[in-house]
Amino acid sequence: MEIDPQNIAFLPVYPLPAPQPPAEPYDVHRDAHTPLVIDNGSTNLRWGFATSDAPFTGLNAVAKYKERRTNKPLLLFGEAIDAESGAKSQTRTPWEGDVLLNFDALENALDFAFVHLGIDTPTVDHPVIMSERLCTPLHSRALTSELMFELYSVPKLTFCVDGVMSFYQNHLPAPNTPFTSDGLVLSFNTNSTSVIPILSGKGIMSHAQRIPWGAAQSSEYLLKLIQLKYPTFPTRVTNLQTNWMLRKFCEFAPDYPSLLKSLKDPLNLRASEQIIQFPYVLPVQEEKTEEELARIAEKRKEQGKKLQEMAAKNRQEKLVQKENDLQYLLNLRDERGTESKREWANKLSNEGFDNDAALDDTIKKLEAHVKRARKKEAGETIDEPMEDPTFPLVDVPDEELDEESLKEKKKQKLMKAGYEARLRARKEKEREREERERELRLEQEEREQDLEGWSNKLKGQQETLMAKIKERGRRKNALSDRKSAAAQARMKNIANLAADDRVPKKKRKGGGEDMFGADDADWQIYRKINIAAPSSDEEDDLAQLQAIEQKLLDHDPSFTHQHTHASINSQKSALVSAFRPLYDEGDVQGHTRIHLNTERYRVTEAYFSPSMAGVDTAGLGEVIQNILARFSEEQVKAKLVSNVFLTGAPSQLPGLIPRLHNTLRPILDPDMRINIVGAGDAGLDAWRGMAKYARTGEFDINAVSKAEYEEWGGERVRRWWGGNRTGSSG
Repeated sequence: MEIDPQNIAFLPVYPLPAPQPPAEPYDVHRDAHTPLVIDNGSTNLRWGFATSDAPFTGLNAVAKYKERRTNKPLLLFGEAIDAESGAKSQTRTPWEGDVLLNFDALENALDFAFVHLGIDTPTVDHPVIMSERLCTPLHSRALTSELMFELYSVPKLTFCVDGVMSFYQNHLPAPNTPFTSDGLVLSFNTNSTSVIPILSGKGIMSHAQRIPWGAAQSSEYLLKLIQLKYPTFPTRVTNLQTNWMLRKFCEFAPDYPSLLKSLKDPLNLRASEQIIQFPYVLPVQEEKTEEELARIAEKRKEQGKKLQEMAAKNRQEKLVQKENDLQYLLNLRDERGTESKREWANKLSNEGFDNDAALDDTIKKLEAHVKRARKKEAGETIDEPMEDPTFPLVDVPDEELDEESLKEKKKQKLMKAGYEARLRARKEKEREREERERELRLEQEEREQDLEGWSNKLKGQQETLMAKIKERGRRKNALSDRKSAAAQARMKNIANLAADDRVPKKKRKGGGEDMFGADDADWQIYRKINIAAPSSDEEDDLAQLQAIEQKLLDHDPSFTHQHTHASINSQKSALVSAFRPLYDEGDVQGHTRIHLNTERYRVTEAYFSPSMAGVDTAGLGEVIQNILARFSEEQVKAKLVSNVFLTGAPSQLPGLIPRLHNTLRPILDPDMRINIVGAGDAGLDAWRGMAKYARTGEFDINAVSKAEYEEWGGERVRRWWGGNRTGSSG
């Protein structure tokens, strides 16, 4: 199989985890009450002071681990978990899906963040702005507030929605000017995707919606598709690897149905594929020198010679044994006249013979065997005429025979019947051979007289057989569908057989008889209902088809291998081969490759059609349409769609903007302008927007103080343009 090396990607080699870069000295912020900005994402935790240009980032996961050598308990955070193989099984994250639930893990993560920033005071004497999910449950917010106020004693706390703050960062107002931008925010998160309308700088949270599909679900969906496509893949595919494939190779199709139609062409499917090469180990093949090969050949030759000598010795021993047995039986036969009849019968019985004829027959066989063996040993050719067997007792009347002779007569009758049957079979084979030779001679004469007519006749037979095979396959496929007419007819036949009412009871009482089976066609019913049984007709048709095609290939120059049944079937299976190419049995490198083609677009299309991945929810296009339908004024809709803002790491996948444009265009007025833009830095803009907001005077007004927390409780938040508005008003 020819594969472009440039189309092969290798799994990345992840570097060893490195410690976080050191923070600036804490003395700068010790008494300045600089706000702390914490973007609590379900994948990454970003933290830092509001005056910093960029945050510190780490995987939002912790693991409690006991070091083996010193037996000391360790608390690992982020990438440090990968440094200890035993700690991976103890990993915990603060998030369960899209809900904040594990507050022990959150506490450990915040401990690391505060220690890394150099905070060495008993309490965290800094205002905190912290992100939360859209429509966060009151329980999660209350426990987070309790953690921040009770454990860390922060003076003020503000919750905000990360998607809105990313929008704020990309639409910063002028200094001392209120935030009044309009737009429709599409926030692509790890476990969900949120759509938030913003008017005059305020998030309309009552109209915001969220779908339970994000990067984690896409990565898991891609993993399932790969497992379904490669059920016997030799290497374990992990979520980390599929997440890398999702970010590097997957993209949105502007028109997914049209793309699938174009990928029906195997060439287009091959052109769209991306190959991922997994690690593999080639089998070690020991190469031997010419001297070693010659030595091995000589050794095998000696071993063969020894085996031949042993076989010759065994044959000689068996021949000597048979000669001794023959001499013993000849001596026994010579004693026949010296013994009485009773004594002779007893002696024969003791030697294992029923009568004199059995003894003579055994002697005759031994003499023939010894004679052939001696001639073969001497190198002489064995050419003995075949003697016709004789059956002297068959024509003798039973009255003239005694009991022993009657048994022998019965035996000779059976032997004569078998011999005559063999003669008849031999004559029948000879007649069939002559008939075939005659047909071949006639066919050759016909071919020499009219090659074109002979070829057309065979091509017609080929088409007829191919049509029969195709119809048989079509019927077999139809039987696999229980709703098809063929499957329903099969079930009806089974029901009729089970009912056993082919003969009415009255006819049975009156001597009626069930005639099922009298006609050979009756037994075809069992072939119709047993779809798994192999068909002899199909095997005969295939054999006849191969014979016809071989004749055409031998004598008709216009008939090539492209016209054979196997070639036509292989052309139909070219699409399957392009979808998942097959490699030779010994190709270790090929068997450790994954070919991504339709999966590259199918995974991302699940954002717009989650039902294709088994998630019963509306897609992104339908959610946007529902949100826009809640605004009756066309001017408001125009403000929203003229500034569709994309944020979050999955929003960086290629093709998202054209796909959204094709989704929005049919549901809007033709004159309404659509403008879709992405965040400047989809991963960090939310944190930067929070930092910019924390440096404004509005931050102190909208923050909840510790006194207000003690009075109202942890579920209470203030209404402001960047936070969730589902809690109690303040």
